[in-house]
Amino acid sequence: MTLAVDAQLKRAQILLEVSQQCGAVGTLDDLLKELVRLTSLALQCDRGTLFLNDSETGELYSRVAQGGLMREIRILNRSGIAGHVFQTSESVHTEDPYSDHRFNASVDERTGYQTRNIICVPVRTMAGETIGVMQSLNKLDGAFSQDDLDLLEAMTNQAAIALQSLEYVEKIHQIRAKELAFLELVSDISAEFDLSRLLVRVVEETTKMLGAERATVFMYDAATQTLFSLLAAGGEINEIRFPAHLGIAGAVFTGATSMNIPYAYADLRFNPSFDRQTGFFTRSILCVPIINKDNRVIGVTQVLNKKGGIFTDEDEQRLKAFTAQIAIALENSKLFDDVQRVKNYNDSMLQSMSNGVITLDPNGKIVTCNLASAKIWLVEPALFVGQNLGDLLGPNDGWAIDKIAATKQSRLSDLVPDVNLTLGEVSKSVNLTFMPLLAAEGEKELGSMLMFEDLSSEKRMKSTMSRYMDPVIAAQMLEGDALDLLGGVSAEATIMFTDVRGFTTITEEYGATGTVAFLNDYFTMMVDCITREGGMLDKFIGDAIMACFGLPVAHDDDPDRAVRTSINMIRSLWEWNAERKLKGLKTVDMGVGLNTDMVVSGNIGSPKRMDYTVIGDGVNLASRLESACKAYSARILASESTIKKLRGTYRLRDIDLVVVKGKTQPVRIFELLDYHDAKTFPNMTDVVNYFGDGIEAYRSGDWQKAIMRFEQGLKLNPTDGLSQTYIDRCHILQANQPEGPWDGVWKMTEK
Repeated sequence: MTLAVDAQLKRAQILLEVSQQCGAVGTLDDLLKELVRLTSLALQCDRGTLFLNDSETGELYSRVAQGGLMREIRILNRSGIAGHVFQTSESVHTEDPYSDHRFNASVDERTGYQTRNIICVPVRTMAGETIGVMQSLNKLDGAFSQDDLDLLEAMTNQAAIALQSLEYVEKIHQIRAKELAFLELVSDISAEFDLSRLLVRVVEETTKMLGAERATVFMYDAATQTLFSLLAAGGEINEIRFPAHLGIAGAVFTGATSMNIPYAYADLRFNPSFDRQTGFFTRSILCVPIINKDNRVIGVTQVLNKKGGIFTDEDEQRLKAFTAQIAIALENSKLFDDVQRVKNYNDSMLQSMSNGVITLDPNGKIVTCNLASAKIWLVEPALFVGQNLGDLLGPNDGWAIDKIAATKQSRLSDLVPDVNLTLGEVSKSVNLTFMPLLAAEGEKELGSMLMFEDLSSEKRMKSTMSRYMDPVIAAQMLEGDALDLLGGVSAEATIMFTDVRGFTTITEEYGATGTVAFLNDYFTMMVDCITREGGMLDKFIGDAIMACFGLPVAHDDDPDRAVRTSINMIRSLWEWNAERKLKGLKTVDMGVGLNTDMVVSGNIGSPKRMDYTVIGDGVNLASRLESACKAYSARILASESTIKKLRGTYRLRDIDLVVVKGKTQPVRIFELLDYHDAKTFPNMTDVVNYFGDGIEAYRSGDWQKAIMRFEQGLKLNPTDGLSQTYIDRCHILQANQPEGPWDGVWKMTEK
């Protein structure tokens, strides 16, 4: 009886000490350590461990002192004896753990420790909720008893409320620390205005905050309807862009909803091409929209590959909160970046202009002076900036101040042509434009702008000469190359000849005035196509045009320029024909011949009348090819010499080996088809393939096979006149076999 009373008294003292210690400690770490000490002392065992359950990760965790730090140990809450006790809420007492299938012996194997016996009990609150387990190992004086098991249960239950409370307090402190760090981070980031640095910083913090391998912030560019990001690589900032509707990021942007994709390659919206290019393997994706204060999506934040698992709902909420806080900073930085880009663009454009530009503030002081202005007025730009315009004008130029006031009043620009103006100590003849500078809303006055076009004698001469010859030639002559041009130059060039089909009908029906008006419109359109590609108009020959690519200024791709010009000519003519047809006017067609060869260029004529032109056999061949377009039902024919020098890829077909009028050697000629579309030339690829087979049979003298191939192509495109031409030619050759060996060469009898 006395022993039982003593045991109960001792038990009560132990539980009282547990209660006292639970009330005395202030942190979860201290309580865990103290409970392990008390249980190990009360049960006289070698060691003990108290595990608490982490409901978010499904793990049991404990903390042990190691050096001056606390190290956290985590195991799955269904692993080993501890996991079994937690899942079943039933105590376990085993004296032979190695024969117990629930025992995880790998820990002993790693540490060299030998577990002889174990008691493990659930830690339950007053409400009956299991919040962890308590485990004691290796009784010092033999085996654990049932009393030991009961005492351990009582001690852990006594401490359960304190454990749960301190765990809650610790979580609250952790959450508060995270929130404070979060707010400090947001405040720090929001102070950054440079978009490149801001995006890099946001990416770094997002990656760190969510424990991810990569993160990217994409901003929306409304002007181009693209999503773009700035990535730091090797000390440089690189930009990537893609259409705003593509991929996972595009789906999040357009749908304004988050996406948490645990397995990227299982999602059809994921584009794996970037992984293949970079060698990166995307496992999981979390992507959320960035929404501004007006509830408008301005971009998306994308995070890749959560370390140690997949992104959770908490990760998604944290990322949403983070992007919501920094949305204003991102939008402001993008606006700042847009303004800076526009400013840099305007500054660059201002400095690159050949005309002089001076801007004034509302009080008439000079704010900016570009390089062209400084050159015109023979002064350093800095010497004009800050001075009052009225102080720089000559004594007779006060009218300029009145003109500035008038444009401010009318809010309209005004051009004063060919006027003498003195600025500083320099007088010039200029075209002078006055423009008011207004704010975007058109109300606030920002100042004025003056634009000067220098009308010096050289510029007057160039302007006059350009009316009678190509502007490039005029510029070269004024720059001192006139002697070379007059003396003649031999160089490679691509010559173009064009001619109008159906022009006779125009002249007969429209008369002289109508014909001239027609030609003026037609030539304006054709010359625009030539000058756009850097070609030189040589001359008009009736309704024909002769042009040159490679003279007087050569380019690396002059044959390509000539081909592109020819294609644009046909397309422009078809568009013009469509407009004329709607108006009930006559429509026309055209042919183009191209040849690349060595030609002679220079000013040819008499002392009273000279003409800059090119001459040579290469010119004649280009003219013959243009004429041959009729015979071959073609619009653009090019010689083999032009085709061989092309750098681009074009749709063409080898159509003949021909000896043109006045020549003895055959020339291989090609038809260019790039101006066609599926409507104007149906089944083009198949027709060209059949035609190629037919030409091969034709040149080998197999007339019947050639006819069959040409007919197959004609069935696919009944409007292909060239196929019909070769069918007719083969029938003629069948009836009149060529004398001697057949070489596939056709002799043209007409120019």
